[in-house]
Amino acid sequence: MKLYAAPMEGITNWVYRRLREKYFPGADKVFAPFISPTPDRRLTPRELDALATAHNEGVPLVPQLLVNAAEPFLWAAEELSAMGYGEINLNLGCPSRTVTAKGKGAGALDDPAKLDPLLDGIFSAVKVPVSVKTRMGVAHYEEFAELAAVYAKYPIAELTVHARLLEDQYRLPAAPAELARYAERVTAPLCYNGDVFSPADLERIGTLLPSAEAVMLGRGLIADPGLIERLRGGTPGQECYTAFHDELMESYRSLGWSERAILCHMKELWVYMGPRYRDSEKCLKRIKKAQRLSEYAEAAGELFRHETAEEG
Repeated sequence: MKLYAAPMEGITNWVYRRLREKYFPGADKVFAPFISPTPDRRLTPRELDALATAHNEGVPLVPQLLVNAAEPFLWAAEELSAMGYGEINLNLGCPSRTVTAKGKGAGALDDPAKLDPLLDGIFSAVKVPVSVKTRMGVAHYEEFAELAAVYAKYPIAELTVHARLLEDQYRLPAAPAELARYAERVTAPLCYNGDVFSPADLERIGTLLPSAEAVMLGRGLIADPGLIERLRGGTPGQECYTAFHDELMESYRSLGWSERAILCHMKELWVYMGPRYRDSEKCLKRIKKAQRLSEYAEAAGELFRHETAEEG
């Protein structure tokens, strides 16, 4: 089973990706946070910096595009191909209201009659393999039958299905059993996405979806950067987690990030990582209240000495 790292805006920047790969290697693909091509046909300096091959050396990175028309996708795909990327991912899964209101992300799923010409415009002219990430529909899982029929018309390199609906956002559990009802209608190589946090979760997905060739890991991999190693039977040492965390913090400092920016970023990580550690409430409160990096580092260092759920 291939294992992929999903993007998360604001967290999985190029610094994070490189260091995670350094301390916890093994992802078969790593997806970058989406970019939305501008009408004036340019990638912003920030986007160019994030996708620069020099910054992503050793990371099997796949850029992700968010569009509601074929033309900007085709232009951006050509630019990214020239940078050396051999696969481009089309994001049809983002549930953010600001995204879906523009008919992008999962907002493109409400009307298959509109989705069809978008895909036709892309696949009739694109020169690089294109994978697609989708949700199962907007309000009902049954919608996926019609969506799958549309996807089957095109040479999609890989279809990642997040087993949730647009209306679910991330509030409800993923529903792999619902996807299993329609898996035989997926003609592209299938990648499953949604709520994989442990080897037991992966085993359950393998049983429900034997046709799935890959699993994309999202919040589970943010909560535990060593999850891929654990899913493959390994046991990452605690020293790897500590070193990853400390080098991440120091890398942001060396790049000139302000103390406030570093604190905000590191605190956000603990929203996901914190519950993994037993008896973590007091340390997490100290992390949340920290106003200086020295205070933060002391609290984080103490928390890393707590047992994890896997150890207890």
